[in-house]
Amino acid sequence: MQKSPLQIARQSYQPKMPIALVGKTRLKEGDKTQSVADQEAIRQLFPNTYGMPVITVENNESKIESTDAAPFNVGVILSGGQAPGGHNVICGLFDGLKRLNHDNKLYGFLGGPSGLVDGKYKELTADIIDEYRNTGGFDIIGSGRTKLEEIEQFDKGLEVCRRLGIRAIVIIGGDDSNTNACVLAEYYQQKQCGIQVIGCPKTIDGDLKNQMIETSFGFDTACKVYSELIGNIQRDANSAKKYWHFIRLMGRSASHIALECALQTHPNVCIISEEVEARQMSLVDIVEQIAQAVATRAAKGLNFGTVLVPEGLIEFIPAMRILIQELNDLLADNGQFDATRLTPASAELYASLPEAIAKQLTMDRDPHGNVQVSLIETEKLLIDMVSRRLQEMKKAGIYTGKFATQHHFFGYEGRCAVPSNFDADYCYSLGQTAVCLIAGGKTGYMAVVRNLTRPAAEWQAGGVPITMMMNMERRNGKLKPVIQKALVDLNGKPYQYLVAHRDEWIVSEESYLYPGPIQYYGPSEVCDQPTHTLRLEKA
Repeated sequence: MQKSPLQIARQSYQPKMPIALVGKTRLKEGDKTQSVADQEAIRQLFPNTYGMPVITVENNESKIESTDAAPFNVGVILSGGQAPGGHNVICGLFDGLKRLNHDNKLYGFLGGPSGLVDGKYKELTADIIDEYRNTGGFDIIGSGRTKLEEIEQFDKGLEVCRRLGIRAIVIIGGDDSNTNACVLAEYYQQKQCGIQVIGCPKTIDGDLKNQMIETSFGFDTACKVYSELIGNIQRDANSAKKYWHFIRLMGRSASHIALECALQTHPNVCIISEEVEARQMSLVDIVEQIAQAVATRAAKGLNFGTVLVPEGLIEFIPAMRILIQELNDLLADNGQFDATRLTPASAELYASLPEAIAKQLTMDRDPHGNVQVSLIETEKLLIDMVSRRLQEMKKAGIYTGKFATQHHFFGYEGRCAVPSNFDADYCYSLGQTAVCLIAGGKTGYMAVVRNLTRPAAEWQAGGVPITMMMNMERRNGKLKPVIQKALVDLNGKPYQYLVAHRDEWIVSEESYLYPGPIQYYGPSEVCDQPTHTLRLEKA
């Protein structure tokens, strides 16, 4: 494998960990839990893993460290989209297993959950692990989006685990992947198969968080990558002084990435989907907001700027959300689109959309039966509509500027970046925490590390029952148990900071911030700081 100088340097980086994970450990049980909603429905679906207590990993210096315990094997799965730091979760798993007993083995299932079902795997040895320490991507074993929801899949996976002597499976993924982990844990517990299942919180979207999970891994790195690019664009705009840049950012179900990037770069306009929904804003309202910002800057001779657009914006516009849900249900029913089966209001809205956007709304669905919002070019739709609105304003004599535009979509650029120090440390600690939960006989838990705004030595490791995070949602036209997504809190400090400063950012000639590339070496306040979102939330 050829390596760049940065790759070589990063391989020698030793992730920092909580003190509790460094020495001998024990698990301390806390209060019993219940799901965030739909408690009775979730309890009935998960009778064997519902209501378990929260777990804290503590030092246990009275324990006699032993490497004589019978060796056991663990399987690991990378599930869903890539996120920086996934390799370090696996490295933490490997090192934690070897510390317990050098004969323990770690198997990686290839290509995501399908690797478990199809029996495609490889043993992850020290030589392999060392090549991937502190690197981005999921290429050590690959990922996939196969859903684990059929008994036949569970049984095939069980056969593979028994053949390999696997005692536990660790699923590294987002909300849907960890929902799969919960379903699998429940089935194996019901059958008393002796196979534990542990999840790890991954998604650059940042929507897998709650009172126990402060952030999902990968969010920090991805936002820093996007913010560097946005800062570069803003510097260019401030130099050329002739383009409005409309930048769509990943995050289909929440606006965490857009908000964090706004906090890091201070754009002229940042749309927050959750605000759009709360204020019952229409597409016309959003266009008017942007057009007024353009006109305000033009009056000062500033015919340039930046607009951040969340990927999932279109689903948060109330009328559009109703239309999309009807389309999802129609396509889930028979796979065919028939506009005559829409309600009158949705049919009228659908007919009013530009042809390209209307076509994108009826494209193939994702594995969960939802519209693939990443294929909907919302930034181009907004450019077109804002341009038309500005022409109307020009005819009315209330706008005299120029409106030249560029459009961008930042998504894949951030998913496999070399993880920041924060994500490298956080992910390694998650892997080590998962080993503690396995050694303690736990199943149906997600590994968590908290207190993340403090130095890594003060972080708190533990486990949260996955059922605690679940509710019932409609998928493919049916109600199913899923982990509840965390949307931007409009009462939270990160959003309130945006509200307090966004009017200033519209008109200021000096508001732009240029964060530059991720820093891996230097003072801790430069290299190790987590996101602005997390720091504001914990302030």
